[in-house]
Amino acid sequence: MDIEELTDTINSNDAVMVYFSGEFCGVCKVLQPKIKDAFALSFPKIKQIYIDADQFKQTAIEYGVFTVPTIIVFFDKKEFARKSRNLSVQGFVTELQRPYNLFFS
Repeated sequence: MDIEELTDTINSNDAVMVYFSGEFCGVCKVLQPKIKDAFALSFPKIKQIYIDADQFKQTAIEYGVFTVPTIIVFFDKKEFARKSRNLSVQGFVTELQRPYNLFFS
């Protein structure tokens, strides 16, 4: 996904989660299905986007992604949370639960 497509997606949705990964990133491959399932279950109104940072280097650079995996969550077109590398999926879900409920209630 190029910069314009990602920007348009962020601007046209209430909430977006962008997962930047890399083809040769072992952590990315293990973490991605866990994040995908956790967000689908806990945050069904957040649009999920997955971007290969190796393939779309300019997009990664534009969004300040210098390591993978990096997850950025946007609410109302503004970056709300950013996590990189090793993270607790449950901790991240817990961190986002209150703002998600406030935003969508």
